[in-house]
Amino acid sequence: MATIATIITFIIYLIFLLFIGFFFYKKTNNLEDYLLGGRSMGVWVTALSAQASDMSGWLLMGLPGAVFLYGIGQSWIAIGLFIGTVLNWLLVAPRLRIYTEKTNSLTLSSFFENRFKDPTGLLRIISAIITLIFFTIYASSGMAGAGKLFESMFNIPYATAVIGGCFVIVLYTFLGGFLAVCWTDLFQGALMFFSILIVPIFAISTKGGFDAIHAAAQAKNISMSLFDSNSGIAGIIAIISTMAWGLGYFGQPHILARFMSIKNVKELSRATIIATVWVFISLIGAIFVGLIGLAMYKEAPGGDAEKVFIYMISDLFNPWVGGILLASILSAIMSTIDSQLLVSSSALTEDFYQKIVKHDASDKELIWIGRFCVIIISLIAMVLALNPKSSILSLVSYAWGGFGAAFGPLVLMALFSKNTTWKSALAGMITGAVVCVVWKEVGLGSIMYEIVPGFIANFLVILTINKINPQKDSVILNEFSEMKNSLK
Repeated sequence: MATIATIITFIIYLIFLLFIGFFFYKKTNNLEDYLLGGRSMGVWVTALSAQASDMSGWLLMGLPGAVFLYGIGQSWIAIGLFIGTVLNWLLVAPRLRIYTEKTNSLTLSSFFENRFKDPTGLLRIISAIITLIFFTIYASSGMAGAGKLFESMFNIPYATAVIGGCFVIVLYTFLGGFLAVCWTDLFQGALMFFSILIVPIFAISTKGGFDAIHAAAQAKNISMSLFDSNSGIAGIIAIISTMAWGLGYFGQPHILARFMSIKNVKELSRATIIATVWVFISLIGAIFVGLIGLAMYKEAPGGDAEKVFIYMISDLFNPWVGGILLASILSAIMSTIDSQLLVSSSALTEDFYQKIVKHDASDKELIWIGRFCVIIISLIAMVLALNPKSSILSLVSYAWGGFGAAFGPLVLMALFSKNTTWKSALAGMITGAVVCVVWKEVGLGSIMYEIVPGFIANFLVILTINKINPQKDSVILNEFSEMKNSLK
């Protein structure tokens, strides 16, 4: 599929990313720089890096593929995600930015421990373990996406494609840390936005418009309605299940880290507007890619519905423009994996190595430990991604649900409830994670997305224990009051 022009475009793009990694290598002086960019991120970098790291290859491959196979009903996922995005920026971002600085917390796990003054260290350790497990699964979804992209473009074996994509991502994350990740995400987010805006507009204007989409959907017996009047209770459950993706936002460490890194809490209002516009237009564009694909292809292109965007670009645009647009898919993949690798390495570095192995480790030592952790985690994720039948959407769904169920209610209660104790937080987090995993493994995920029962169980456990044994520590209560007063 690839031409010389496409290959040249890709090489230039990859060299640019590596240059950013080398550039910020020299600007990373301590652990806070490596993990949070010194809490100095600007409005545009914060907004676009948060959304680019959020959406990943799922936006340009997973969602269009789902719409191509099952119709417009899959848009409920996008609706839930949009609502979750807005609420996350409005409710969580300001309080988390203030609270994490006040408690001197660089990771979500350390925030849980410092916020609740956990004397056992279990909150930090168990939340770090959960982070490592689900981020390894999440990162493997991105590497599967990179494998499918390179396999389709360059006609190389899937395993070789996965390994090649992994190498580039790891290299610039290894070198530049959070600063490199955020600045590459800024450019990648802009490229993703341009691509998801241009491709469906051009495609729909050249392939017969909405009439062609409706005709193709009817021929394939695919629903073009958000509501199925004959679905009854099952349809309602399906809508709730798909919209529940929005609940996951409150517990995603790689997105929450962006809120923690912005220079000033007062700049969050502008970042919120930028992020909201970006995600609204991007989600609509991704849905239309799937719908237009119905009119363009009788069967899943390349035998995989998640490749519809790749083939659409190759079939509609000249090689130079196509190379730039295809790079946006790589951007979507990279912008999420790099964030996940960095958060995972921070969990190993700050929450395990510094906490348990060597309390007095220097910043230079911790930075290098973090870099080597990036390599270890990426290798594990790469092995998981080597199965060519890996579904991007199913891998993302599991990891997203796990984070949402384990951390979502805990983050909200940490920021909005003064009565929450470390005991209720720990019990709720473990309950949410266990219910999510068990629900999925026994096969109930086909009936209801596992994030729903996990999220609800987590909340109920925290509320119940808070009622029986509310927070009484005056230091914690005063810190909570100071955080609220800082919002004014």
